[in-house]
Amino acid sequence: MTRRQKDPLRALSTAERADLEQLSRAQAEPAAHVARAKALLAVAAGQSYTAAARGAGRRSGDAVSHLVARFNQEGLRAVLPRHGGGPVPRYSHQERERILAAARRPPERAHDGTATWSLTTLQRALRTAPDGLPHISTYTIWVVLHEAGLTWQRSRSWCATGTVKRKRTSGEVVAVSDPDAAAKKT
Repeated sequence: MTRRQKDPLRALSTAERADLEQLSRAQAEPAAHVARAKALLAVAAGQSYTAAARGAGRRSGDAVSHLVARFNQEGLRAVLPRHGGGPVPRYSHQERERILAAARRPPERAHDGTATWSLTTLQRALRTAPDGLPHISTYTIWVVLHEAGLTWQRSRSWCATGTVKRKRTSGEVVAVSDPDAAAKKT
């Protein structure tokens, strides 16, 4: 006989059940998402945590109980993984936007001491700004710029990846962007 479940699964709405069923059959989703969806559907069908874990290809019923408790609080977001180790992200969304805003602004020669941004000159500008980030590293700046789709070019500038300037036969220069740029990065 199994122990009493301390935090049983709440009743699923029809939309949640449909999303979980679709996710449990998905071929292109990560295996962890599919396994979590299968475990939640098994618990909703009345199986024990251990049986649901085995049915989803997992070993631990405790992990399913934690998943159920998280699902009761967060809903479908519980299927997605959270931060999985390593150092905790140090900069929030607003601070990342601050970095991108500084990189998009053209540098002032007198104030910034440069005509084009490099990582070190951008770091110096962010560290000395009144609303700046005093401990930012060049690696963090590089990661934020790459996540935003910007890369360092031979022209000593940061350019958006997937966007090029094409000259038409009429002589007009147009900016053309690749609609599949985001899909190609992953």
